[in-house]
This record gives sequence, structure tokens and C-alpha cells, in this order.
Amino acid sequence: MAKENAQRTGEALDPGRHARVQHQPGLALLVGTRKGAWILRPDEARAQWRTEGPLFLGNVIHHALLDPRDGRTLLFAARAGHLGPTVFRSTDGGCSFREAAKPPAFRKAQAGERARSVEQVFWLTAGHPSEADVWYAGSSPEGLFRSEDGGKSWDGVDGWNQHPSYWDWAETPGETNSPDGSPLHSIRIDPRDPAHMYVATSGAGVFESLDQGRDWRPLNQGVEANFLPDPYPEIGQDTHCLELHPLAPDQLWQQNHCGIYRLERPAERWRRVGENMPREIGDIGFPIGLHPRDTNTAWVFPMDGTDVWPRCSPDGRPAVYRTRDGGESWERLDRGLPREQAWLTVKRQCMAVDSREPVGVYFGTTNGQVWASADGGESWRCIAPHLPHVFSVEAVEFRA
Repeated sequence: MAKENAQRTGEALDPGRHARVQHQPGLALLVGTRKGAWILRPDEARAQWRTEGPLFLGNVIHHALLDPRDGRTLLFAARAGHLGPTVFRSTDGGCSFREAAKPPAFRKAQAGERARSVEQVFWLTAGHPSEADVWYAGSSPEGLFRSEDGGKSWDGVDGWNQHPSYWDWAETPGETNSPDGSPLHSIRIDPRDPAHMYVATSGAGVFESLDQGRDWRPLNQGVEANFLPDPYPEIGQDTHCLELHPLAPDQLWQQNHCGIYRLERPAERWRRVGENMPREIGDIGFPIGLHPRDTNTAWVFPMDGTDVWPRCSPDGRPAVYRTRDGGESWERLDRGLPREQAWLTVKRQCMAVDSREPVGVYFGTTNGQVWASADGGESWRCIAPHLPHVFSVEAVEFRA
């Protein structure tokens, strides 16, 4: 307990005896796993990759993210042994860390209120470029938290956590089908306006705020929820991943439990572009990646969505599918991937796209592999074959 109290006052943390990380500018992959985190760094051609780590070996790392505003600050969303759900912060590219002095936590329930506790800090998002020290975190159960000091301390966003409809939007504890609980995830901020935000949940779908989280409304028209009596409800959809295109922030994509959808604001109704996927493959999966310079190009990793919902590659033949026309058509990309008996599962935070030319695409699997393509998905190679169960992959650019 003394160690815990010391750490929560801001004492520097040892990221682990195996960690050998040096700050280095350039492209890297941040990989969060069930048993720690790793940093993968390529050569200039992205042909050979060096593995650094592990960081925090034995701890669950749900998400690791580099602050794009300074290119040096790292935040790790962790479930750390006796510390429980928390956030680790590094300002030197991962050489040293401190734990948040005040991690994300729901406020104490008042008389007559239902109690909640953060089981997992699940998602991290850096704030708007105009707000240098602002970060957001999503949790399981569905909580939204904000830091205004670079991740050192966190407060609940009452507009979500105390919303009058919260218990209509949140899944009842113990009644979720997700092995990681029912998280709030995919926190997206309009690059034109820090007050305009989107979030998604696994039990209620997509929500929008126009006042920096003080109030929220559902944004689920046209999205199917075929597991409910009303297949097109106002809320109740299972959004797996929501993306906002940085060059066209009125363009939203989502990979849903019930398909791939695209929305062009100010429209309110989503269009199921996944219906254009091959019928024998379907359009069920978890992640979706967007091309940084082409608003019509996206990648998905479809999984078997039959009645038993096995959550693995259809027929044991994994492939990434790409669209280059906004979802009107899709092409299979599997060169270099296993041809058979490869039952891969790729979670919602486990696909990333870099900003290089040509674009690099990456994904991590629950059997501990990280796969990379340096040519937009045309060919693939395994760059880390034996990591623990992968929870997240982020392609980042460290700065000097």
C-alpha cells in the first residue's frame, strides 16, 4: 500500500527490467497487449522492424497513444496489478513513466444512486490542437473522462457520466457479451471545433455533442441492430469502431456489429456500404482504418459473423479488404497472409495506418502477431510473431 500511495503522488515508475527504450524520432508502432506494451521501429524502407520492450510486463495495456501535438508524450491506458485501472504518462518517448496522480474514476454514488466503478481505462484520445494539455479517456463501463494537465489528473465529464439518460445508454453490468466489458470508445474531436465531439459505445451506438460534452444525442439512424426486437432503434446499436476523417471531418465511418457504414454530415442517416462486400465474406468485423490523404479509401478486417459469431477469419483464410471508392466496391488483399487454418481475431483498436508514401497498414491479433504492409495492403509480412494477446496498435511519428 505504501508503494501505491507513493506512486499516486507522482513518483517516477520503472517500466520494467526488460524495457530498453530510447527516444528516437520517426515512425513507430505502439502495441498494447494483455501482458504489457511494446514499441516496434522500422528501417527507412519499413522492411525490417526492431522490437523494444516490454514496458510494464504483466500489466494489461488496452491503449497506448503518442500526443500528436508534441511528438514526445506517451499515455498508456492500463490495468496495473494492485493499482487497478489507471493511466501511465511519459514525456520522454517512453524512457520513464509516472502514474496519474488521479486516474479516471466515477464520482462516489449519492444516496439512491447506482454505484459504478471503472473496470478498465479502455480508450485514449488527445484533445484538440488548440488545447495543448487536454486528453480524453473512455472506460468500461461506459464512462467519459477529461484531463486538462496532460494526463496527470482526470475528472469525469458529467454531461455524459451524469446524463439523465445514462442508464438507458449503458449496458447493465454483467449482461454484456463483450469479453472486455461494455466500453465507451472511439472518442473523436472535430479538428475545426473542440466543442464538437463524437463517442461510441458497445451497447447504445454513436453519440454527438456540440458543447464539448455537456450534452449528448444519439446519431444512429439507418444503423441496424438485428439482435433487438426493433432492428432500427434510436439507441442500442453495437458500434465496434468509429472513425472521423481528418481531412473531411464531416465524413464518418463505422464498423458495426451489423455492418460497415458511412455518413456524410450534415445528413443524419448512415448508409451501409458494407453491403457491397462479397456476400460469402460479409461485413462484420471490429476495426476500420482510413487513408490519411484519400477520403474514399479505407481498410477493414472482416470476421465470421455467422450465427455462432466465432469472431475469427472466415473459413480460416484471413484477408484485409480495401475500398477506394467510398465503399461502393471492395477488394481482397491477402498476399503474404496464411492461406488456410489461420483463425485470426483483430480487435477494434488493432488496425493502424501510417502517413508515409505509400501508406503503411498494420494490424495485431489476439494470438500475439503484428502484421505490416508497406504498400497500402497489397502485400503483408509478420513483423512480430510471438507477443501476448494484442489489444491495440497505433502508428505514430515521434519528433526530436
